[in-house]
Amino acid sequence: MTWPPTLDALKADRRIDPTDTRDDERLQQALDAAIAFVESVRPRFNYAGDPESTLPEPNADLVLGTIRLAGRWYTRGRSPDGLVAMAEQGSARVPSFDADIEKLLRIGRYARAVIG
Repeated sequence: MTWPPTLDALKADRRIDPTDTRDDERLQQALDAAIAFVESVRPRFNYAGDPESTLPEPNADLVLGTIRLAGRWYTRGRSPDGLVAMAEQGSARVPSFDADIEKLLRIGRYARAVIG
């Protein structure tokens, strides 16, 4: 898999037209933060693509989880109080965590047990 995920991959996942550049700066900021976060909490991957490394390359779960995490942070940035307005339907809560993202990244309650 390609590491780090790109802005184009994030826009494709969010179904944002690639020619729409209005929020590119905020999307890139969320993506950069998600990449840094994932690299810090899941350090046992060869993120640099070093051919001499014995660590595995980032897998599809890690890449997709990072993209989805960036999308979540982008959405929460528009809703600091945890609510998003949905016009006629009122408002909806944006939870602070997503079990699917935690599963993909193996963090939170889905992290592997560490014995040490």
